[in-house]
Order: sequence, then structure tokens, then C-alpha cells
Amino acid sequence: MDIQRIFSISNLKEFEGVALQVFQFQYKNNPVYKAYCEYLKKSPSNVANTTEIPFLPIEFFKTQQITSTQEQPQAIFESSGTTQASVSKHFVPDLEIYEQSFLKGFAKFYGPIKDYCILALLPSYLERKGSSLVYMVNELVSRSNHPDSGFYLYNLKELHQKLIALEKKQTKTLLIGVSFALLDLAEQAPMSLKNTIIMETGGMKGRRKELIRKELHRILKKAFNVPKIHSEYGMTELLSQAYSQGDGIFRTPPWLKIITRDTEDPLSLQSHGRTGGINIIDLANVYSCSFIATQDLGKTHSNGSFEVLGRFDNSDIRGCNLMAI
Repeated sequence: MDIQRIFSISNLKEFEGVALQVFQFQYKNNPVYKAYCEYLKKSPSNVANTTEIPFLPIEFFKTQQITSTQEQPQAIFESSGTTQASVSKHFVPDLEIYEQSFLKGFAKFYGPIKDYCILALLPSYLERKGSSLVYMVNELVSRSNHPDSGFYLYNLKELHQKLIALEKKQTKTLLIGVSFALLDLAEQAPMSLKNTIIMETGGMKGRRKELIRKELHRILKKAFNVPKIHSEYGMTELLSQAYSQGDGIFRTPPWLKIITRDTEDPLSLQSHGRTGGINIIDLANVYSCSFIATQDLGKTHSNGSFEVLGRFDNSDIRGCNLMAI
């Protein structure tokens, strides 16, 4: 595969062409995905556009090695889970592709990483191995080249002091954190931040009561006196991220696309503005599977943006496990 062709996509026509090429490649080289496609009677011979490409249920990453190459993985990213049996595993043979994806994606929405001081409040992710988010943020911290960039576990007092010092210097700062830890900071050390972007990555991780995003953002905006709360949308099984710069409206880099499926019929796609299951085309994920049906609920808009509205309950998932390989 020509990886640089993926990262040079500039319009929908180019996206469509590369997506079909990636589908053909993964059908040929990914045994699990090929078996799933054959079960649905889909193949390159009868798939002419992206609306006809099958989306692999994300649950397969918990039970199968989803790979489109014989190369040994340079990293194995794992999702959080209560037991080892319930985690997803993403086998990544080329970390440089992941780095290209998150660096180019970040720069598209926020500009050069070197312009920022990066502060990371990700305790639940730091406490386990194999987090793709920690890998990404660690690279952002390193490439920011700012002496104050770094990770914080539970040392909220130190983080508070650092943020105040950076504010006094009017330093352009990004504070990226898991939801429960940002709420802890908001309760223990409210402050007015004029030069800091606050970005939540979602997730209470069982530490707090789950909140809808709108309520979470309301609390954080009030505590830190900021007009918007930003969000990052990514997952272990992907190599790309979407970003919201406020109001829960996410946008994607050119090689990532979100579409939604009918909640009653997982093989039918949903129209813009209507709630459905989120399907993701992540072309950077070329050596795994680029076409994934997630357990998230959301809706898309005609300009390519989307919202995340929640998750399926297990009882609500219909047809996601059409086949046990």
C-alpha cells in the first residue's frame, strides 16, 4: 500500500478511491475480515463504492488478531477492561504510520505541536500497559519541546501550580485529560484559564458517575472560566482521531470518515441528522481493519462533522455478532 497516498487525500473523490483500494487490500490480506465479508456475500467483485463496504464489528478485536500483514507488531495496544478476556488488542506493525496520523491530525486542527506546552492528566491510562492514548500524548509531549510539558498522575496541587505559572507567562497550553481526573481538578483547584485549551478524552473509568458530555462540559467551563471544552475521539482499535473544538461537534482529518448505521438493521446506513450506530473508516489503519462498526451512538451532518450521543447497551446491539469465527 502507498501510505503517503492515504495522508495526501484532499477531497471525497480521492477518499473514495483510496478506501476501495484499502478494502481490496484488506479483503485479500486480512483472514478475519475476509471471512466476515464472505459471510455477508461481499467481495471486491460486488463492492463499487464505500457505502457497500462491510464494517467489522469492533467486538472481534477482543477475540481475534485483526491484521492485514504477516509483519510482527511493533506494538500491541490494549483497551481498558475489567479482565484480560474483555480487552481489545490492536496489533500495530508500523508505529510510524500511527505517528504520522496523530501528528498530521493534531496539526490540522491545532497547528504545530511545538507551539504548545502539553500537560497530560491521564491517571487511569498511565496505570496500565499498552495504552495507545498514552503513546500518542507521550509523543506530543516530547515533540512539543517545552520544558514544562509532561504527565500528571494524581498530583493535582502541582498541576494547579504549573497551570497558574504558565498563565502568568501567557504560555499557549493544552491540558488533555480523562473526564474523572478533570472533574477532580475542577473541584479541588478551580481557576481562570485564558491561555489554556482543556481537552477531555472521555471516560469515568468507574471512578465517578457517568455524565452526559454537555453536563461534563458545563461543570468544566464554570470551574476554569473557559468558553469551550475541547474533546478527542479515538479508540484502541483505530490509528486516527477526531477532534471537537467545542459544543460536542467533532471533525475528522481527510483520511477518517464517520457514517452511521440503522440501529435496527446494522447492514443499512443511516441518513444525516438521525441517530445511529457509528461506523468508522480509518484509512490509516491499513494493516489492521479500516472499516469498523463501533458500539457508539451518534449522528452525522452533511458538512462531514458528527456528534457522539452515547453507547449501545448490550441488549440494544442487533446483528453485530452475525458470525462467530
